[in-house]
Amino acid sequence: AGLSKRELARRAGTSPAAIVTYEQGSRDPTVETLVRIVKATGADADVRLAAGIGPDPEIAGQRLVQVLDLADQLPRRPASRRVAFPSFPSPRSS
Repeated sequence: AGLSKRELARRAGTSPAAIVTYEQGSRDPTVETLVRIVKATGADADVRLAAGIGPDPEIAGQRLVQVLDLADQLPRRPASRRVAFPSFPSPRSS
């Protein structure tokens, strides 16, 4: 919008330091603050919140099947990973 950070912050009702931290990604604005910042640029914000966080169960199920199919193609480990060490007679005490 061609605004300085100071002017954007003034219009959005926040501090220039907050604008910098949002730009750097070291802090996330609240939804309300984000809407104020967007409106301060002259744009319109249409924010909709919806339940259902996470992947689509159908897609997640398909991916799981693909991963399990891939795992079936990997070489199998032997049943026993035991290492046998040779045994040596005890040294005799003199």
